[in-house]
Amino acid sequence: MSVTNKLFFHTYFYPFIQLYGHVNEIYLSFRASTQLDVPVLLNGIRQERDGEIYLDCVVVEMRKRLEHEKDILQTKKKLEELYQATNEANKKLELLHQEYEIKQQELINVNHQLETMALTDALTGLNNRRFFQESLLANIALFQLSQLPFSLFIIDIDRFKLINDTYGHPVGDLVLHGLAQLLKAESREVDIVARYGGEEFVLILPNTTEENAKLIAERYRAKIEATPMGDLSITTSIGIATFKSEDTDQTLISKADQALYFSKTNGRNRVTHAVDMV
Repeated sequence: MSVTNKLFFHTYFYPFIQLYGHVNEIYLSFRASTQLDVPVLLNGIRQERDGEIYLDCVVVEMRKRLEHEKDILQTKKKLEELYQATNEANKKLELLHQEYEIKQQELINVNHQLETMALTDALTGLNNRRFFQESLLANIALFQLSQLPFSLFIIDIDRFKLINDTYGHPVGDLVLHGLAQLLKAESREVDIVARYGGEEFVLILPNTTEENAKLIAERYRAKIEATPMGDLSITTSIGIATFKSEDTDQTLISKADQALYFSKTNGRNRVTHAVDMV
C-alpha cells in the first residue's frame, strides 16, 4: 500500500472493527508489482474461532466498477447536457411557435382587410357592386327555400352631373358620401346597402312585399329631400322591383332599372314600382 492508504487502513480499519466487529466497503488502492495502482473494495469481520480472534477480510478488485462508475458519470453528464440542450431547443421551438401564431394572426387580419377592401366602396364606405351581386344571389337562394319576398331599390341622384359641373367633383363626392350615410342610417340591420356605380345606390330589403317596399321607398325619398347635403339640397328617383318565382338576378335588376327610368322620365323625385308602370 501507499503511505496514505496504510495510514487510512491503520487509523480506520482496526479501531472500527474492534469497536463494531465489522467493516463494510473500505476503498483502498494496492500497488502491484508493476507499480500500477489497483483499486479494491475491502470488507472485514472480526470472529472468534477455537478461542482465537480472527479478522476475515474479502478484497474485490474495483477497476471494472470504477470504470463503470466513470462511464455512468460521463453518461449522466452527457444526459444533463442533452437535457439542457433539449430545454433550450424547446424554448426556441416555443418562441418560434409563438412567432408563428402572431404571424398567422397578422396574415388573417391582412386577409380580412383585403377582403373588406374588395367588397367595400372606397368613397362612401358602403358595400360595393360585387358585394351587392353576391348578396342578391344569396337572397334569391333563400327565397327558393322559404318563399319569403324581398325587394330591390335602385336610387339615383337627380341631376347629379349638374352638381359636378357647377360645384366641382369634390362637392359631388361629399354629396355621395352624405347620401350613403343617410341610407345606412335609415336602413335596417338586415338590409343590404351598396353603391351600384356613379350616383346610383342599391338596397336589398329582405322580407319586404310590394306594398311595404313602396312605403319604405317613399320614406327614403322624403328623408333625402328634407336633408341638406352640406350647402346643397338634393332629390332622388327610386325604382323598385319585388322578386317573383320566375325572376332571376338579371330580370330583377332590369325591372328595378326600368322603374327607375320611369321615375326619371316622369318628373324625377319620385318612387316607381315595376308593377305600376303604365
